Amino acid sequence: MALSNSSWRQPQPPFFLVGVPGLEESQHWIALPLGILYLFALVGNVTIIFIIWTDSSLHQPMYLFLAMLAAIDLVLASSTAPKALTVLLAHAHEIGYIVCLTQMFFIHAFSSMESGILVAMALDRYVAICHPLRHSTILHPGIIGRIGLVVLVRGLVLLFPFPILLQNVVFCRATVISHAYCEHMAVVKLACSETTVNRAYGLSVALLVVGLDVLAIGISYALILQAVLKVPGGEARLKAFSTCGSHVCVILIFYVPGMFSFLTHRFGHHVPHHVHVLLATLYLLVPPALNPLVYGVKTRQIRQRVLRVFYTKASI
Repeated sequence: MALSNSSWRQPQPPFFLVGVPGLEESQHWIALPLGILYLFALVGNVTIIFIIWTDSSLHQPMYLFLAMLAAIDLVLASSTAPKALTVLLAHAHEIGYIVCLTQMFFIHAFSSMESGILVAMALDRYVAICHPLRHSTILHPGIIGRIGLVVLVRGLVLLFPFPILLQNVVFCRATVISHAYCEHMAVVKLACSETTVNRAYGLSVALLVVGLDVLAIGISYALILQAVLKVPGGEARLKAFSTCGSHVCVILIFYVPGMFSFLTHRFGHHVPHHVHVLLATLYLLVPPALNPLVYGVKTRQIRQRVLRVFYTKASI
């Protein structure tokens, strides 16, 4: 027996989130590191935003993009962790139909936005290294604001069809999602009707966003490498490369587990399902938790500002 999802007004049955399939007995232990990652994400990203917001000397392109990245990470982690933790700890497995689609939209839309901001940060590094004298002229606050708006609109427009297309899908009576959150493909796989359009659009968006963004980042760093290799002196080259270190680390943290999760979901039929679910959940929490640490450790201005804040509070 199936249920037609043809209208938002028609009452829809809730979905049932399993959590981590096959590891039901140890889910409370799995929740512990996830909770720690979420706490790190909250504290770290709020701290980054606060420091950049209150310190006018950090109102520069790199730090403004970093503040955008921190805001996106806050939304991304908060869209995933609270419900996942209630599933794992309190066994609150039920999630409403609209809430599930809303969570799915936020997770995928803000993942797209994070990818877009990483492209913007690569552009900033390219301009800073290849055109240092024109850096503030090219990337002035107006341009930075427009870039942020384009990234936001792109994420919203490309991912808004996800929940819309699911309205034409007929779901089976057993709406059990073998996941800790509402992931697009996990929801699509519950359908009893044809889902070719949903699968094709999801794959197209993933390839378009990741493909174009990785290409843009690759071109930026190829031009940066070309420019740095022309700089005389090893120390000057090392200094130029060091300015890109934080960004490269963040790129690897975001894209490597993301691509692995994406490929195993679609093609890794021999990968145990609980491994995929754990990787997919960590993919949404590890980057938001580690990004502030990476920039805090590798960026002298932010590190000094953090130490100054804590030293002042300790003195009081």
